Amino acid sequence: MSASPSSSAQAAREALAVRLTHLRKDAGLTGKELNARCGWHPAKTTRIQKGAAPPSDADIRAWCTACGADDQADDLIATARAVDSMYLEWRRLHKDGMRKVQQDWNTLHEQTRVCRVYVSNVFPGFFQTPGFATALMEQITRFQGTPDDVAEAVAARIARSRFLYEGGHRYVVLIEESVLRYRTAAPHAMRGQLRHLLAVMPLASVSLGIIPFTAQRTVWPLEAFYLHDDTTAVVETLTAEIKVKQPRELADYARAFTGLAEMAVHGDAARALIQAAIDALE
Repeated sequence: MSASPSSSAQAAREALAVRLTHLRKDAGLTGKELNARCGWHPAKTTRIQKGAAPPSDADIRAWCTACGADDQADDLIATARAVDSMYLEWRRLHKDGMRKVQQDWNTLHEQTRVCRVYVSNVFPGFFQTPGFATALMEQITRFQGTPDDVAEAVAARIARSRFLYEGGHRYVVLIEESVLRYRTAAPHAMRGQLRHLLAVMPLASVSLGIIPFTAQRTVWPLEAFYLHDDTTAVVETLTAEIKVKQPRELADYARAFTGLAEMAVHGDAARALIQAAIDALE
């Protein structure tokens, strides 16, 4: 697993390393003795104990056996897998195509009552039209070199829009004006996407703000992030999806969202920016 830019993932990895270190010490073993019992290179134990290398399921079982603690192996493996799920590379997530990931996102949205969203690159998935989603996913598939199941993935993504209309969900969305102007799709698809944005604005479940080019910045443009209730932030980078659960970091994302919201315009002013983007495509 690549080094995570999220301190949440690194902190969780280090906590797992501490548990394994304590297990070794409680067994009265030195690092050298553990290496001998596990039959691996001495540097491996050091890397695991420093949190520099994620242990595999087999590594954890060997470690626990060496320490006479086989009963703790399953719990430690579950912990390691939870750490691994915090930072997932897109190529790994999309190794069989994008449909499954889109369905997993739908499950998360179904469980979320209030979703606060900030985007600086593309429209959020639950706002996307089939034409825009197809253009975007085709670009992603080509860039990542992953299997092409774009049609199925688009259908799964578009299904997410049902949460705008059912189940008492609430979406508070902030979009940089640049997103309205980027030619992510062909002009006719962009027009359809922008008109759809105007259509969903009046929904009771939606609060949409646009951050104008001319806004005096108090928070710089950030990577896209989704705050699901107050429990999880999903951050999207070029290479990975990062799930943040550490309270301190969740508070930082919430504070950033508040600052970004203060720069946004809503209502007629937001509609004017969207209409201007449509007019620029004519």
